[in-house]
Amino acid sequence: MDDPRNTFPDASIDSEFDLNARAELSLAYQPSEAPSSLYKRERYWRTPLVSGLLALGLFAMVGGGFFALRPPELVRGAIEHEYYERTLRGQFITSAELMPKFGLPANKPVPGFAQLMRPCDIDGNLAYHLTTFFEKGGMVTLFAFEEGVHIPQGSGWWRDVYWQVRHNADGKAVVMVAQKEKAISAANRALIEAKSS
Repeated sequence: MDDPRNTFPDASIDSEFDLNARAELSLAYQPSEAPSSLYKRERYWRTPLVSGLLALGLFAMVGGGFFALRPPELVRGAIEHEYYERTLRGQFITSAELMPKFGLPANKPVPGFAQLMRPCDIDGNLAYHLTTFFEKGGMVTLFAFEEGVHIPQGSGWWRDVYWQVRHNADGKAVVMVAQKEKAISAANRALIEAKSS
């Protein structure tokens, strides 16, 4: 009777094919002629110099990506200014004075539901601050800068807010800052509609 603990059955149950295959494989390589691919090789990236260079390259790529996504300095100043005045409400300037700064006719009403209208100082530059609410977008803050302030057009996301820079018909920079991207889209649509009507 077979012993169930015997995991290696005797060779008598090997077929003739198994025996021939075992014999052929034993003749394939001499013990001293193993292929070089079987030998363990040192991985080049595990050497301290190469590991340090890879870490430095990764750090440079992450740092470069961080600085590449950073908005212009004046936009960063506008984002910080908006953060500190986010809950401020009031009208410190009339809409007739404010609308031309955004390239709109003076007789047009303020787009959206105005929360704050005032002149302010951002990094030493005079800016006109308009925080307004759009029902199908949300709260958005617009800054219109005087002539002589050059900010390249662009958009992005920085410090948990979306931002966009566009130039009005007079060539003045208008910076939009909002916590929701659709608020900036709503502001763009409102400015275009106000200008065309």
